Amino acid sequence: MKAVIMAGGEGSRLRPLTCALPKPMVPVLNRPCMEHTVYLLRQQGIADIAVTLQYLPDEIKSYFGNGSGYGVRLNYFIEDTPLGTAGSVKNASSFLDETFVVISGDALTDCNLQEAVEFHRAKNALVTLVLTTVTCPLEYGVVITDEQGRIVRFLEKPGWGEVFSDTVNTGIYILEPEVLDYINEQEMVDFSKDLYPQLLAEGKPLYAYVTKGYWCDIGNVEQYQQAQFDILEKKGTLVSLPGKEIYPGIWMEEGVRIDPSVELIPPVVIGEGTVIGPHTRVGPLTVIGRGVHVGQGASLKRCVLWDYSWIGDGVELRGSTVGKKARLLKACRAFEGSVIGDHTVVGEGSVIEPGVKIWPGKWIEKGTRLSSSLVWGNCSRTRLFGNMGISGEICTELTPDLVSRLGAAVGTNIKEGNFSLGTDGHPDSQMIKNAVLSGLMSTGLHVIDLGRVTLPVHRYGIRAFDLQGGVHINRMEGNRINIRLINNYGSDYSRAEQRKVEGLLNREEYRFAAREDILSPEYRPGIGKSYLNFLLQFLDRDLTRRNRIRIVVDYDSLQLGSLLPGFFDELGCEVNTVTNHRHYPQNISKLKKMAIQLGEVVEEQGAHFGAVLDSAGEMLVLVDDRGELVDEEKYLALFSLITARTNPGAILVLPATAPQAVIEIARAEGAEVRTAKTAPWALMGEFMKDDVLASQQYFPQFLFYNDALASMALLAQYLAKEGRPLSMILSELPGFAVARKEVGVMWEEKGKVLRHLAEASADQKVETAEGLKIQHPQGWAMVLPDADEPVCRVYSEAFNQEIAESLTDMYVEKIKEISSSE
Repeated sequence: MKAVIMAGGEGSRLRPLTCALPKPMVPVLNRPCMEHTVYLLRQQGIADIAVTLQYLPDEIKSYFGNGSGYGVRLNYFIEDTPLGTAGSVKNASSFLDETFVVISGDALTDCNLQEAVEFHRAKNALVTLVLTTVTCPLEYGVVITDEQGRIVRFLEKPGWGEVFSDTVNTGIYILEPEVLDYINEQEMVDFSKDLYPQLLAEGKPLYAYVTKGYWCDIGNVEQYQQAQFDILEKKGTLVSLPGKEIYPGIWMEEGVRIDPSVELIPPVVIGEGTVIGPHTRVGPLTVIGRGVHVGQGASLKRCVLWDYSWIGDGVELRGSTVGKKARLLKACRAFEGSVIGDHTVVGEGSVIEPGVKIWPGKWIEKGTRLSSSLVWGNCSRTRLFGNMGISGEICTELTPDLVSRLGAAVGTNIKEGNFSLGTDGHPDSQMIKNAVLSGLMSTGLHVIDLGRVTLPVHRYGIRAFDLQGGVHINRMEGNRINIRLINNYGSDYSRAEQRKVEGLLNREEYRFAAREDILSPEYRPGIGKSYLNFLLQFLDRDLTRRNRIRIVVDYDSLQLGSLLPGFFDELGCEVNTVTNHRHYPQNISKLKKMAIQLGEVVEEQGAHFGAVLDSAGEMLVLVDDRGELVDEEKYLALFSLITARTNPGAILVLPATAPQAVIEIARAEGAEVRTAKTAPWALMGEFMKDDVLASQQYFPQFLFYNDALASMALLAQYLAKEGRPLSMILSELPGFAVARKEVGVMWEEKGKVLRHLAEASADQKVETAEGLKIQHPQGWAMVLPDADEPVCRVYSEAFNQEIAESLTDMYVEKIKEISSSE
């Protein structure tokens, strides 16, 4: 006996899972649904099988081949245009010369086909339909029979008032080849709607066999999930679970790595090569595909994960289906009935509400709350760049493919010349660097590889070698990478430069060089020593040596060990180091915590000051000689004072969030003050302007901004010159009544928040150079949307701390109220 597997369906109700996959290829327990059907036929002794195809036929043909790997012989029949269920079988008529079974490739069953065939032959039937009983027949074709099993009536998807039976059509038929004579070739003909009613009207012998076995039509996402849960709960006997049952209800394939702290709650299936991190909870009723990564502290319940999906730390999934190679980043949550399409990236902290479906290849920005399905476009920022360059999770947000194209876009924008590459030396950074390198080289740029360098050293190298710019790559916390694009001045790319690169990347307009114009990269290590000699030109070494400034430093010796000790030894400073192998830049809040601990050591040793540096050599947190933390406002005021005093009449550039008290300090020293946007690229752009540089001959702002070593050296020299403790100098600064807070605001709400605040402040003085700065009788408040996070930051300054706090709290509440309104 032969069989026909109908495998031409698009599965439109199963989208987005079937956007790029025919419905029979949708995985059920980590195998294509049709594979279970093939095994059923083989088990029932049917090896000669026709497969009817129409939608994405090559997906099925390339997977199953001729069927020899599955112990059957497959013959494919492709429809150029949809022919319907009966028309597709007619298309395979040359193969069908005996009694045959028709079965769907997108339903699960363990029906005893041999019993059905015996019933068919005993009744001398032309057609036998295999039926099953269901509790709700409204979505199926109801079949009514007499006492002998002969069909007397068909009712397609009835209403409750028309329901006279709970037996429905499974789409499994036993047919005699003569039935094909009733179907016209190359015409759209359906078995249930066209052929069977015709045969019934002509009195042909149509019978129905009611199977007692399991059957489930995978018609929609809910049924797709339920079919797998049914098998896990052993409601069917045909479908074999993959791998070995290592514990009752826990099936696992080869190469799985699970942390001992993971809690597995049966029933669960875990595919080959999957990795599950510590403190994760999996199950019950969870199917995990092959090569899946599940991060630390995740929680998965009643969900289906397709092959090679990535589940980040702290992700919570409840009743969700995650497509192939989809990525859910840290602390995402997705709820019942939600579907994340193939290759979609869901940003950190996002929430996918129940029933929401995301089509393949989408990008959901961090902090998004998605309450409706996403078919077109993305829920993301329009810009790739944030305030600190480009940041994202490695191999999810920042893939080798993307950064290679980024390199090509940068090279296209530069056109020609020498361009540098530098990293912190971490393997992750090296991988991204190699991808950027390939993109840069493809455009004909001559790439100068500076090797492992800190970002300040890299900036210096660009100026020293007169390069067209550079790309610097750092490993960050949480599996993240930071990419900084630097122009020929050593500054971060300006917004205009960023837009050019983004435009080329989005339009995919790359200038690829001819083969003979592609140049090998040039390796130039050792730039660090030249950088230190450059800094020493601005310093009075005799002064610092005479005063023997004592410093306690906490730093990453792996990244800064070749720079910091020798540099301060050259200055004659006495340095007590507390080294840590951090391997990635720390955020400012963590550096502050470390500085508080360092304060005790500073006071005990009688040091002039203490310093905590991040691994990139950019951020610096200070502790004074009494072990007290120097906060951001005092830090800004201190270095503004030093710059103004060492450069009389200087033009001083301050961020828009600078307290008025700092501005008054600078003006009191005779400096002209300019304010700039808070982003590093904006401040650096102002620092590099000719009139600013001309006014700052000694330790200009561009030199020590975001350069921890240069800032420490400048402070050491200033203390040597003053001959007074740092705590005394800080005590002479005016008090600051400032406050700052941040409040969560979805990306799509930020514009609305600023608009409502501006409208509500129409009677007040409002500055809009960056964000909103609103003047009040007793101070000011500034609302600044963050370029990297789904938050707004609120800054305030007032006559006293109580008023500053109340101003900040008032605007935080206003923002919350606006965000929650429709």
